[in-house]
Amino acid sequence: MWRLFRPARSLRRSAVLLLLLLVACGSPTRFLYAPYKTHTVRSGETLFTIAFRYGKDHRDLARWNKLGDGSLIFPGQVIRLVAPAGSRATPTPKSAPLPKRELPPPPSDPSPPWSWPTSGRVVTEFNAAPGSGTGLLIAGRKGQQVRAAAAGRVVYAGGGLIGYGNLIIIKHNETYLSAYGYNATLLVKEGASISRGQPIATMGEGPGQAPRLHFEIRRNGKPVSPRKYLPAN
Repeated sequence: MWRLFRPARSLRRSAVLLLLLLVACGSPTRFLYAPYKTHTVRSGETLFTIAFRYGKDHRDLARWNKLGDGSLIFPGQVIRLVAPAGSRATPTPKSAPLPKRELPPPPSDPSPPWSWPTSGRVVTEFNAAPGSGTGLLIAGRKGQQVRAAAAGRVVYAGGGLIGYGNLIIIKHNETYLSAYGYNATLLVKEGASISRGQPIATMGEGPGQAPRLHFEIRRNGKPVSPRKYLPAN
């Protein structure tokens, strides 16, 4: 009797393993906001992409790690992802308390004028949750144009950020970034100045190998609802 049930148990174990693999692979941005305190730089990463991956402001990472403007990082370098505990200013005489160092307030540049980055139906809305909920998922046709939603400068263009495919990040001012994921072809390079509506990529395949664009707007490093900024459609 034991031998009769052994194949069924093996099948159940195989089914459980398959389900775990599917869960692990099903969320294309599942690494976002991992609760880590440090990150080891890999080849091709920039401070912008590291900050983007963890939902941080790149200026915070530069300040916490004493990196200046953050342009000089190297593979193998360990980047602190949280503020140093008990950070204090230069010691004062013993008779006086040690004041805590005051951090400058985050910049508050005005929002630029925005337009939709591509045409198509929104199949996933923003819900502020880690993963695909950090932006809008827009359906379309493979190869259709992806356009800059606002004027700015390209600070990242490549495929080094896990879960986003070929990704473009545009810095619009000191407060706002936008990101465009799952592209098939990138039409711009890092450092390029971009005007609103300019073609920057062509649409590639997102979840389920369907043509999709993942679009985000971030304010001081944090994802915000794109619908609050985009014109009604």
